[in-house]
Amino acid sequence: MCRSLASEGIEHPFPIQAAAIPDAVAGRDVLGRGPTGSGKTLTFGLPMLTGLRGAASKPGRPRGLILVPTRELAHQVAERLEPLAAALGQRVLPVVGGVNIKRNLTALARPVDLLVATPGRAQDLVNQKALALGDVSVVTLDEADQMADMGFLPQVRKLLAHVPGNAQHLFFSATLDGDIRVLVDEIMVDPVTHSTTGGEAQVDSTEHRLGVVPDRETRNEVVLDLGQRATKTIMFMRTKHGVDRQAKKLVRAGVRAVALHGDKGQNSRMRSIADFTSGDATVLVATDIAARGIDIKGVDLVVHVDPPAEHKAYVHRAGRTGRAGASGQVLTLTFAADKAETLAMMRKAGVDPQVVETTRTGTDGATDLLSRTDLP
Repeated sequence: MCRSLASEGIEHPFPIQAAAIPDAVAGRDVLGRGPTGSGKTLTFGLPMLTGLRGAASKPGRPRGLILVPTRELAHQVAERLEPLAAALGQRVLPVVGGVNIKRNLTALARPVDLLVATPGRAQDLVNQKALALGDVSVVTLDEADQMADMGFLPQVRKLLAHVPGNAQHLFFSATLDGDIRVLVDEIMVDPVTHSTTGGEAQVDSTEHRLGVVPDRETRNEVVLDLGQRATKTIMFMRTKHGVDRQAKKLVRAGVRAVALHGDKGQNSRMRSIADFTSGDATVLVATDIAARGIDIKGVDLVVHVDPPAEHKAYVHRAGRTGRAGASGQVLTLTFAADKAETLAMMRKAGVDPQVVETTRTGTDGATDLLSRTDLP
């Protein structure tokens, strides 16, 4: 496993890893708080794989379970852990909705050590008696607050009821309050808490700006210019229709843009992520839910074309850039009439943005709203 990590250039742990891994290896319940991109996958993945050594694998009876909110995140976590598991002779299997369940049934007919699943598909497989959780010794909830926001906690509770009472629990989340705090009190035993940040958002390496525009026409022209920049950009819209409309506008303007939202088929979603990750597309237009938890390196700019409705969504959206200590920029666009409300939301997220205003359109407007040094 050490050789596998070294081959990826990983020689020193991120702060959350250095803090939480010793407790996880020792068998403690761990509550980890930090944004996506802070090294959480290895924080829970390494102790899980290490702890699963030495026991025989069985078909349909994993010994480790990772629950995640989205299909994309399930595949991402599995791909991250597969080479490390292979070094230990273990098998990692992702099971998600949106694909024919027969594929999952076939895959579970082979021995599996670590299962990475979305709650709905895991429950379907339990109901069909293709998946049994009675051998699970360690459970991770990744992006736990997102699962709560998406209404998955009832399914999560049902799944955890099938897990032995002495299993270890590792919960990781960007925020830890509300329903997640209730679940922690219900499930975890004397958990140790580790956090990578003292506030709601990790802002040390990220520049946050609030761009105030007078009207929709000005905003739309500025957004088109931002999309034509030669940097990797994620644009957030509030609705699926808005995502499709904005992506089409960008493509018509010659921008290599792709769309990502929940109504897209699984193959289409994975293709959009692959194109954006590889650089074949320079702009990803997405809804909050579709982009949650996705770890894409090298994102230079996040644009909230539609401001998020509440501060937790801002934390997750902004976490797409400035990852793992890299620099990044977040621009939230708002109309003058909504300035006070949007600013209050950002401050609740732990961000005190630089407020900039423009009445100019296109390149001039983008110059006003972003640092000149960040423009091509």
